[in-house]
Amino acid sequence: MAAEPMLNTDDVAHRLGVKPSTVYAYVSRGLLKSRRNADGKGSLFTRADVDAFVAARRKTTTPTVQTGITLIQYGSLFYRGHEAAKLAFTTRFESVVSLLWTGELVDVSLTPAPALLTVGRAVAAALPPAARTTDHLRVIVAAAAAADPLRFDTSPTAVAATGRALLATMVGALPSAVIPVAPASLAEALWHRLCLRDPTGTDLRLLNAALILLADHDIAASTLAARVAASTRAHPYAVVGAGLAALDGPLHGAASGLAHGLLAEAVTRNDPVATIADYLRAGDPIPGFGHNLYPDGDPRATTLLSELPAGKVRDVTGHIVETMRTRSGVHPNVDLALAAFTLHNGMPAHAGETIFAVARTAGWIAHALEEYAARPLRFRFSAQYAGHPITAG
Repeated sequence: MAAEPMLNTDDVAHRLGVKPSTVYAYVSRGLLKSRRNADGKGSLFTRADVDAFVAARRKTTTPTVQTGITLIQYGSLFYRGHEAAKLAFTTRFESVVSLLWTGELVDVSLTPAPALLTVGRAVAAALPPAARTTDHLRVIVAAAAAADPLRFDTSPTAVAATGRALLATMVGALPSAVIPVAPASLAEALWHRLCLRDPTGTDLRLLNAALILLADHDIAASTLAARVAASTRAHPYAVVGAGLAALDGPLHGAASGLAHGLLAEAVTRNDPVATIADYLRAGDPIPGFGHNLYPDGDPRATTLLSELPAGKVRDVTGHIVETMRTRSGVHPNVDLALAAFTLHNGMPAHAGETIFAVARTAGWIAHALEEYAARPLRFRFSAQYAGHPITAG
């Protein structure tokens, strides 16, 4: 029997009509299977795997969504016409929340409702020690919903008020060794839930920037889940719950935890190249690299990594980034930048996912506001039945 025909990266790129770096991004995100070439210098793909990938892409259809929230164009990310990378270090996350929800770049404080904060802290305290902070967020959101009798009001003003209280409650109800009496910003409140030491001005500036850069990203998987929920007229808490559920996957919000493991190992071993080699030898994708929307580099990663303070984590991260760029032609994504930020500050591996979840809550509520104004129940997919044949009788 003849051996199964194999394709190299250039062949697959031509077949899909994309750049080779995009093919690598598909592999790194687990969307396309690859095998190492015998010489260890490239990847090979079976024709069957590539054909299956093409078929899956053709089946993936969603109703047309027109949005005025986020635009990804020219290799940049824009929120209602404002470039996110420029907003990151010139304004507060609170202002970007207002921009996403109302179209106005106005700084409005995020303050928890006392009743929601009380019940949120109670349910969070009941979780086992092994629970991640994102586990806490999911139960906090569900408990806050149960404590809000007016949660079904989906008028724009009510949703904005609910969203501001919910964001503050999500952070305020998280466990913390030291709880600041009156944090000046959501970034400061969140810092104390992720790190034991007091933050510097640079620390808070970077965390605030990360929250802004992650606030929305067009119709990502979790945002689609949130919009589907909103199309049924589910209340804002349920919309955020739907987004948190989709975000939990290792190919979405939890991806920074995988990149954190890569960097932590490289820092400990003092040999970034050897760490990369071990991943390649095991046939594992290098986490934190490639993004199909940014073939020339994720601007969110560039923005955060350029401001990462000097130190061992920055040096090791830079070495890995340069190695991947020169050898494989791929660029870091925001997951690697989050991992570098959290590792530099001694935060746990799941801290990046928590920052992602809190930030993206702003985007989910923005999309819910759009969806509440659209025709309800417009997300209806049709499946092609492939089960047992019907038995007449």
